[in-house]
Amino acid sequence: MAHLIAPSVLSADFANLQRDVEMINASQADWFHVDVMDGVFVPNISFGFPVMEAIKKYANKPLDVHLMIVNPDQYIERFAAAGADVITVHYEACTHLHRTVQAIHAAGCKASVALNPHTPVGLLKDILSDLDMVLIMSVNPGFGGQQFIPNTLHKIRKLREMSALIKSDLFIEVDGGVGLHNTAALLQAGANVLVAGNAIFAAPSPTDMITELKQVDGSAVQV
Repeated sequence: MAHLIAPSVLSADFANLQRDVEMINASQADWFHVDVMDGVFVPNISFGFPVMEAIKKYANKPLDVHLMIVNPDQYIERFAAAGADVITVHYEACTHLHRTVQAIHAAGCKASVALNPHTPVGLLKDILSDLDMVLIMSVNPGFGGQQFIPNTLHKIRKLREMSALIKSDLFIEVDGGVGLHNTAALLQAGANVLVAGNAIFAAPSPTDMITELKQVDGSAVQV
């Protein structure tokens, strides 16, 4: 299966949000990645329902919504109603994770769980069969532009080995410090959804950068 590219709209120009959404529509990108931060679970605040609804108004590709918030259960139905196609919650933020995953599916969305850099992938073994995607954070969540954490590659490999036995069609998404310098290695390790923010929106041509990321072949890379 070809890998997916999900530009992070957190790095878009919010004074020209419609323009950037339409750029992603016209590009080879597959999803919109929407980071929601509450200033409690992570030390930053991003945006909520009004901005997400504005993105949905113009987006013609799925919205991949990453909730970096406490108590995500109370907002799942609202995010689904606002246009989310995939909802990611953090393992570290959910006391009753199975119940949360059930609620995401009940709302009509794909269910995804994110792991912070310090959280072992083995903790998801008993719920992996219920998930559509796992998001491996390759930086500490909360801010864009951070340096990629190398141990991420080991975590991806281990998760892909687990999923081969439990959920072979699992999406493995990576978020943080993703660019042309490490895309091939991430794909070789087993990732198949790549989130990129600064690498795309700071490029001279964001559309061309998306194309380059989409065309990377990790099959010949040893990691």
